[in-house]
Amino acid sequence: MKFRIEKSFARDVDKIYDKRVLKKLRTIISMFEKVETIYEIPHVKKMEGYNTYYRIKISDYRLGIEMISTKEAILVRFLHRKDIYKYFPRKKQK
Repeated sequence: MKFRIEKSFARDVDKIYDKRVLKKLRTIISMFEKVETIYEIPHVKKMEGYNTYYRIKISDYRLGIEMISTKEAILVRFLHRKDIYKYFPRKKQK
């Protein structure tokens, strides 16, 4: 699967210092390179009320993903569970 990394995602990751969380995140990102669809990645959940937004639970953090097509994703945000839903998804789709 193809994926892109947003600047917001990179900024969020730069603020994380927990090595266990970063190791799990690296594992998830490496899975993106190996799988063909997002449903092959464990702990993926579609965001309610949105067509193209998904999240992956990693400890107390959430990885926000926007699907462009069935085989292309954008890694948008990586924030603590108390903050992620304030900033992700960006806008509600109709």
